[in-house]
Amino acid sequence: MKHRIVIKVGSNVLTRKDGKLDVTRMSALVDQVAWLRREGYEVILVSSGAVACGRRELTVEHELDSVEQRQLFSAVGQVKLVGLYYDLFREYGIHVGQVLTMKENFEPGEQYQNQQACMAVMLENDVLPIVNENDTVSVTELMFTDNDELSGLIAQMMQAQTLILLSNIDGIFNGHPDDPQSQLISEVAPDTDLSQYIKAEKSAFGRGGMHSKYTTATKVQHAGIRVIIANGERDDILIDLVKNKQNVPHTEFIPSCN
Repeated sequence: MKHRIVIKVGSNVLTRKDGKLDVTRMSALVDQVAWLRREGYEVILVSSGAVACGRRELTVEHELDSVEQRQLFSAVGQVKLVGLYYDLFREYGIHVGQVLTMKENFEPGEQYQNQQACMAVMLENDVLPIVNENDTVSVTELMFTDNDELSGLIAQMMQAQTLILLSNIDGIFNGHPDDPQSQLISEVAPDTDLSQYIKAEKSAFGRGGMHSKYTTATKVQHAGIRVIIANGERDDILIDLVKNKQNVPHTEFIPSCN
């Protein structure tokens, strides 16, 4: 059986400081995913960035509330985002498929089974699933906390061996990441409480932050899945992590044995 990896790419990895999509970094991540597949890994990609894409595509002449903005920009941006992925992966002969999901699809029942079966048949036929929340209809209580939560649920649904959360920092530190005295926590055993080091801050262009990554990582860790938080802005980060290079900074949550 192939080693199955769920890779979550956050908005802060895919966008530049001006909020526009960073196509160069997106292309580099596609290169790395293509390498993983050549090495025999199965990959499911959970990608943010649709709202950021849509926001830069449209000039809205009247004021929109937060729900209207999210629905409009995600509807326009998702087309652009997946179109770019399609073009980039096509260079490697890799077929991609889009999976837009909602929180209710993870409740036990027919919808859960249908989504699981959909992604299973994609993987069986060598199609790379690209997953995102269906922001056009997911609002308020129907929303995931963020794509960290979504990626954790996907990893458990699809019985992945590894979940990689790509952020714009190297992992969890025992102080503020910008403080030179802070040290990166490289390994987290089950039932280790790191809450004292986690601030509930959201990222600049997404809904997530390190708090949500920590929450997701601990839940997925207890499901017996290895979780890695790493910096998606580092060159070849996915390749280096898979090769287990000792000098690659990251935080790894060791899976529970139960």
